[in-house]
Amino acid sequence: MSSPSSYYIPHEAKWPIVGSIALFVFFMGFASFLNGGGWIAMALGAALLIYMMVMWFGDVIRESESGMYSKQVDVSFRMAMMWFIFSEVMFFAAFFGALFYARQFSGPWLSGAGEGGAAATNAVLWSGWDYAWPNNGPAELGGEYNKMSWFPLPIMNTMILLASGVTVTIAHHAIKEDNRQKMVKWLLATVALGFLFVACQAFEYYEAYAHLNLKMGTGIYGSTFFMLTGFHGFHVTMGAIILLFVMLRGRKGHFSATNHFAFEAAAWYWHFVDVVWLGLFIFVYIL
Repeated sequence: MSSPSSYYIPHEAKWPIVGSIALFVFFMGFASFLNGGGWIAMALGAALLIYMMVMWFGDVIRESESGMYSKQVDVSFRMAMMWFIFSEVMFFAAFFGALFYARQFSGPWLSGAGEGGAAATNAVLWSGWDYAWPNNGPAELGGEYNKMSWFPLPIMNTMILLASGVTVTIAHHAIKEDNRQKMVKWLLATVALGFLFVACQAFEYYEAYAHLNLKMGTGIYGSTFFMLTGFHGFHVTMGAIILLFVMLRGRKGHFSATNHFAFEAAAWYWHFVDVVWLGLFIFVYIL
């Protein structure tokens, strides 16, 4: 534990090991599910993970509201959130890198462009195949398909996320002015916009599967499209849920003009998913 004047030493907690077990069970179950297994292990892991987060976050909230954290703890929380967002940047950088590699290197090489053995590879394996993006590969995995247009749903979602960035910023300024009621209202608008984005993306996926024959198995285009937009949609969902709980805490009287890091952390995360979406909109939908 810590006191407002002491250096923080984390107390003994069972939640880290519970979270590790939950993640292990969830991902093992998820891998099994993807390969034709049942979903029970995956659901059990997800339930255990949610339980761990609720209980652990509850402990942190109670400690914070009781005044147990010092300025040093606040700095530690901020640094932890910065490193977490940096890890998320690297996470998406890997997927953007996969998209770039497929578009700029793998595809052209298979069509005979480039130096070295690219021409021989094309002549022996895929003679006569011309590369153009988007593409489902020389084997035409998944069959014929139509690409996802940037209009109307993607551009609508872009406007929705940009608007949510404005509303969360207004809410942030409200709590800095110690206007909790205003903060709650604008956070509610942010949460609503976030879930609206997710709903629009779900409809977009329906359109892709039902009318475009664009699926995860539609070659490199389908796999990179759903990998990037799917993980981003997951992050938007998590961010909206986090902001929802921050809003509920605000309604209960939590936070002040000088003590509201939980809100700031959620806002940082939300701005991060906004920026990632702009990159997705440009490189996945337009270019």
